[in-house]
Amino acid sequence: MKMELVIWHDGRNWVVKNERVTLAARTLDELDLEVERFLRAHGLVREGEMTEVFMTFDNSTIPQWIRQYSQHYFNRVLEVKG
Repeated sequence: MKMELVIWHDGRNWVVKNERVTLAARTLDELDLEVERFLRAHGLVREGEMTEVFMTFDNSTIPQWIRQYSQHYFNRVLEVKG
């Protein structure tokens, strides 16, 4: 299974969001754990399978003047094994 989320930093927490969920945590490691907990709690990762979570950085959260120097700030892929 694959899941896509948009990621950004709100000045205090890392936040991910899609049409089903919004999660936040102070560090990326903690955010990964929150995503994993969500997947397990909602049966989106099954025993013996892997769910790939693709996080696309929301470029609108960085200043316009710096966007010309980078196509994206960063994107992430989290693999959660059941």
